[in-house]
Amino acid sequence: MALLAAVRDTGPLAVAYSGGADSALVLAAAVRALGAEAVLAVTAESESLAAGELTAARALARSLGVVHVARSTRELDSAGYRANGPDRCYFCKSEVLDSIAAVAREHGFRQVATGTNADDAADLFRPGIRAGRERGIRTPLLEAGLTKADVRAISRLWSLPTWNKPATPCLASRIRYGIPVTRYRLGRIDRAETAVREVLDRAGLRSAQLRVRDLGDRVRIELDGEVAGEAARLPDLAQAVAGAGFGGLPLTVDAFASGRLNHERQAAADGPPVARYRS
Repeated sequence: MALLAAVRDTGPLAVAYSGGADSALVLAAAVRALGAEAVLAVTAESESLAAGELTAARALARSLGVVHVARSTRELDSAGYRANGPDRCYFCKSEVLDSIAAVAREHGFRQVATGTNADDAADLFRPGIRAGRERGIRTPLLEAGLTKADVRAISRLWSLPTWNKPATPCLASRIRYGIPVTRYRLGRIDRAETAVREVLDRAGLRSAQLRVRDLGDRVRIELDGEVAGEAARLPDLAQAVAGAGFGGLPLTVDAFASGRLNHERQAAADGPPVARYRS
């Protein structure tokens, strides 16, 4: 398999391991190709990591027999990150990868790998990938030409519990560009998503996707399309979001769309369509 060959070519490595489907597959492939003793899992822990993610990541690493280290990172110290421009992810990944590389060296590992896949590399809204390239970070999934669908198929074949795990991007990705990223904003998004999930559970509604978007002057909850309409009618939903720190802001509930804030920013930059009239 091309993935195992890519990992063998890399040699002993530390995996930048978020616990998501991509990095979990890289970790599992490294164990298969190199042996658990030649692999280190490193998770960046900061205010942008959603509640519960670290616990799940630790459990999977343990099941694979891999040493797992969580290292606190300081993205909020970066002015570029706090400014929340279109290049926010570059500043975030720079801090995260530098911290993970430092952990790797402390444990005797010279090489770091991420879960970047072929779809990520083709995405126009992935400035964080540049940070990895600048640092010589390996990308076994990309090197093997694996897409997200491939990642899920192989993960299912290998019985990894992450095979159907929804994408869990950092909490900063919920904040509209141009609105400063702060510890408070990240915290209330995390609290709001936890509160919304609890409301949905009580109502017997299941949504694989859940985002609470901080739009500055309002807040938007995004859920699976088949759930959004029914969820919008739940009387406890607005109260849950308000209690998390969004009180006083208008609330809308809509269908989830991946990368929505990126596309909304692009649409705003392009401006309204030009009206065309027949003479």
